[in-house]
Amino acid sequence: MRVALVHDWLTGMRGGERVLERIARMHPDATIFTLVWKRGSVSPALESHRIVTSFLQRLPDAERRYRWFLPLFPRAIESLDLGGYDVVISTSHAAAKSAIAAPGAFHLSYVFTPMRYVWDLEPQYFPPGRFPWPLSWYVRRTCAALRAWDRATSTRAHVMLADSRTVAERIRRHYGREAEVVYPPVDVDRFAAAAGSRDYYLLAGAFAPYKRGDLALEACRRLGRRVVVVGTGQEERVLRGLAPPGTEFHGWVSDERMAGYYAGARALLFPGEEDFGIMPVEAMASGCPVIAFARGGALETVGGGASPGALACAQAGGVAAVPGGVLFGTQNVEGLVEAMRHFETLDVDPHRLRERALPFSAATFDRAFGEALERGLAARRGATA
Repeated sequence: MRVALVHDWLTGMRGGERVLERIARMHPDATIFTLVWKRGSVSPALESHRIVTSFLQRLPDAERRYRWFLPLFPRAIESLDLGGYDVVISTSHAAAKSAIAAPGAFHLSYVFTPMRYVWDLEPQYFPPGRFPWPLSWYVRRTCAALRAWDRATSTRAHVMLADSRTVAERIRRHYGREAEVVYPPVDVDRFAAAAGSRDYYLLAGAFAPYKRGDLALEACRRLGRRVVVVGTGQEERVLRGLAPPGTEFHGWVSDERMAGYYAGARALLFPGEEDFGIMPVEAMASGCPVIAFARGGALETVGGGASPGALACAQAGGVAAVPGGVLFGTQNVEGLVEAMRHFETLDVDPHRLRERALPFSAATFDRAFGEALERGLAARRGATA
């Protein structure tokens, strides 16, 4: 069978690209289709595949400003020619799940989340007052049109997989579809639960508004705690302006250096709501506790195995110690400060933390994803027959 992989864009190695990389390993001859590709920005393993881009690639500065072309995403993803491919596997947090497979081909979509810009997080990405009229009217109209298109094209994939129960619920709410949960792969073998000095808090990731890095930096300022920042993104300039004296900014680093930052951190600060969140699992695999907002995937990773009472307390706005660290339910500076103070009273066993990460291993993903693909193919063959 000829396999096509469809991904929203290839401009950096974040969580979604790690998932794509793992799927690409299962299909070494697959062609990768994407809206925009910045050469050299993703792993050699991905760039060893044939990569086909959409017409957005030819627009000015598209590799850097692709988000400005959001209104063109539907036309661009539908323009990808997937003819001649028997199987299409899309990995989607924006438009990839709406790619058009050839007649008779099978399409499985691994969904990180329905397009967050126009569904759950529209007020954060496009807050009232950000754009003057009539541009504000155009933005609202565009978001409404994208929601309608996103819902109407949600039937193109024969099978949908979700990366967490949180995302499966969003798929049910927005698309009216059921999705099996297959947790993303985390290379837990790259990390070790090292003993030794842990003298700083860690903030890491691709800094977008919804990740709320501002809360982490202000909480460290109020408590006088040392904080190390790893990563970059559209909010980096804002975060540098908020950082307390002595904050270290390191940008994107290698996998080896990232493992070292986890190993030396007192805890990973995770104040945003993520669909799943690979970094908390990597932190736990390193014996590093996580202080996380009690929403989204953190309930399943950091809060996995916690008592119903502890989860209920955190979700109701309180603070609760859980197997992976501490969850807090009020997403503001005061809530995070309270969580950090509570965390500092706990005695954490790094090796038990690592055990919490093992069920999210890459080998577990390979098996679950492969089985889901085979079931979907078998059902498709039966329906065709």
